[in-house]
Amino acid sequence: MKKKWFLCETGILFAADQILKTYAENSLEKGQEKKLTEHIALRRISNEGMCLGVLSSRPKIVKAFSAAAAGGVTLWQIVSLFRTKRIWKKKGLSLLAAGAWSNTFDRLTRGYVVDYIGFRAENRKLASITYNLADFFIAAGTVILSAASLLTGEKRRKRAEKADS
Repeated sequence: MKKKWFLCETGILFAADQILKTYAENSLEKGQEKKLTEHIALRRISNEGMCLGVLSSRPKIVKAFSAAAAGGVTLWQIVSLFRTKRIWKKKGLSLLAAGAWSNTFDRLTRGYVVDYIGFRAENRKLASITYNLADFFIAAGTVILSAASLLTGEKRRKRAEKADS
């Protein structure tokens, strides 16, 4: 696959999340909930902190950490694009970068991250957590990168065993 496809993928995913965040901001009042399905609801939450509002009282630290993390992931993604193969690693980094930049963009432009996807559950704590697509991109990218790393490590181990015998 060509390098530009992975960068386009990152851009498209970033744009999709930003469109949905804008929709949530323009269509829902803060705290309002619209039922999508039996288990999924649209909500509008402004998260000034990181995951679950951590460090919400320290916005400068949150912005700096977010920008540094997004920059680090982007650098890692760019370096990986110049290597051959490892398509799953590149896919995982595309997802991770899209999610990181979407949330960072929110923090830098709005001062908070717009979360809009909630799950209806009997457990109040679980039901109170609200996400955005960027959060799912980050989670999926992390899972893909971890799996790719484990598989690559297993292949190297098998090659080393073969070479030793």
